[in-house]
Amino acid sequence: MQVWTTTVASARSARRMAQEIEAAGWDGMLVVDSQNLSGDPYVTLALAATVTTRIGLGTGVTNSATRHAAVTASSITSVNRLANGRAVLGIGRGDSALAHLGRAPARLAQFERYLRQLQTYLRGEAVSFAEIDMPFDVAPPMSGLHLHDAPPASRIAWIADGAKVPVEVAASGPKVIAMAALHAERVMFTLGADVDRLAWGIELARKTRRAAGLDPDAIACGAYINLGCHHDIAAARNLVRGGLTTFARFSVMHGRASGPVEARDQAVLEALRSNYDMRAHTRADSRQAATLTDDFIDRFAIVGSPERCIDRLRSLAALGLDKVAISGGTRGAAAEDVETSRRLFADQVLPAMRS
Repeated sequence: MQVWTTTVASARSARRMAQEIEAAGWDGMLVVDSQNLSGDPYVTLALAATVTTRIGLGTGVTNSATRHAAVTASSITSVNRLANGRAVLGIGRGDSALAHLGRAPARLAQFERYLRQLQTYLRGEAVSFAEIDMPFDVAPPMSGLHLHDAPPASRIAWIADGAKVPVEVAASGPKVIAMAALHAERVMFTLGADVDRLAWGIELARKTRRAAGLDPDAIACGAYINLGCHHDIAAARNLVRGGLTTFARFSVMHGRASGPVEARDQAVLEALRSNYDMRAHTRADSRQAATLTDDFIDRFAIVGSPERCIDRLRSLAALGLDKVAISGGTRGAAAEDVETSRRLFADQVLPAMRS
């Protein structure tokens, strides 16, 4: 099972972060795409590609609303060329990137249409002009220019000459899991670290492919996991508390929790949803972070000693996950605890996952 880490997008610190991540033994580095909260992910990934040779590089995650599919395909393929084939494109329906534009996540129909177009572009194939979502009041049809000749469709010709970048869809609800199973190379579940919930997601993805006449084993499955490695369990919980609010909220964002949820967890999720403050997104000292109980954190995240973290990660690998993207301490967590967790994970957990 590949073990990746997630971090912010920052051009200023991109090279240093990437070198440290590679030296520590991680398999890859994902950066967020949230234009109002962090820097540009593709600039960050391109800089990271120039100072690394082994780790994978990708978005964790971009969305289907703030960039046209052709722009996204061109950007990540440019990174892939610099990285000699190490790039991946992580995408979801959007959260903070859209919230800071006054919008909710993209509608399901738009998201699926975008995935189809994105994969078409990434293969170097053509997308019909009629399929492109660009209102005429923004840019009128090209036919009005009366050109002597013009492209018959939208195609990124230079992409066809290289390796295709794989697409990973971040998914928590059944409809997006099904879309990912049909249109992506990997489903990246945002269901927490609970084995029952992840097993439900994996089976749903495979069932969707079987129903479509596709090989159920041809879709890879991974997960975004909040993890705090610390011998002090209270410190470990506080490390993940802020980030877990974000991922847990995905399962109840629209009012009804996705996947198998016990009554005690349903109550926590409902409190989280009603108390969420986007102005304190991912913060450990936020209003929403206070709604998470210790019991909820212990099951939806991975927290505790290195031995505990190793056992939980191995249980995820046993389910059939081939990749986890680890989110550690976030803003509002104690800096010394963040450093302790980072060191313990690199020194003890990562080597154990290789054995």
